[in-house]
Amino acid sequence: MTVLRREKCRRWQGEQPEIANEVTQMNFTDALSELSRRGTEQNRRVYRRHGAREPLFGVSFAEIGTLAKRIRRDHALAEALWASGNFDARNLAPMIADPGAMTRRDLDRWVKQLDNYVNTDSFARHLASESAHARALATKWRGARDEWTARAGWMLVAILAMREEVLEDDEMSAILTEIEEGISVARNRVRDAMNSALIAIGMRGGAIERAAVGAAKRIGRVEVDHGETGCKTPDAAAYIAKARAHLAKRRAGARGKSR
Repeated sequence: MTVLRREKCRRWQGEQPEIANEVTQMNFTDALSELSRRGTEQNRRVYRRHGAREPLFGVSFAEIGTLAKRIRRDHALAEALWASGNFDARNLAPMIADPGAMTRRDLDRWVKQLDNYVNTDSFARHLASESAHARALATKWRGARDEWTARAGWMLVAILAMREEVLEDDEMSAILTEIEEGISVARNRVRDAMNSALIAIGMRGGAIERAAVGAAKRIGRVEVDHGETGCKTPDAAAYIAKARAHLAKRRAGARGKSR
């Protein structure tokens, strides 16, 4: 079972779940039992280093993804799992919740209950970003005083920036100014998310890429306390350049194969 070790920082959302073809009906008790069975003490130690609080089972994201594939969509179960307060249940809940069933009030209710960045990122990526309210909540949440609400807002910015025609260049330009003016005084995990948003905007290419790189160079090194982990904060300007070069290489390869 793959876990995040101290000497190596794995992006949680990068782990790929196995494909499950059969849909499994589960009630709340069944789902918690499945999570408990899949947890390990090693993963519990790792998650604690990343800020997870009890109760938790220590289930890897690969295992949670596999379980989510089996359950597919079950909004009532997602609500029950989220309400449990269990760390692993809250990683699973956004994956099986129905974004269309979530009102802005529902999403506000969930975001107010966050207490660590791992759950925050799962919530932002798998649920909030798929909601019709994503853009409005990105604006609302990123200005919040609460660290986890603000992080959720900035993670939404990062996710939406990677989607074509969701955020216009003039809107992203204003966000770059917001990042440049506020990142140094933002709370720890908010700085991390703002840096991710800066990178995501730069990945769009063209004039906005140049603006993002310029902002990154003016900002300089972004200090984030990652605790007792092997995680490091990427240099945004260098990361954008490397990622764009990799993307160009992939596109060139794809064009070559199509000839």
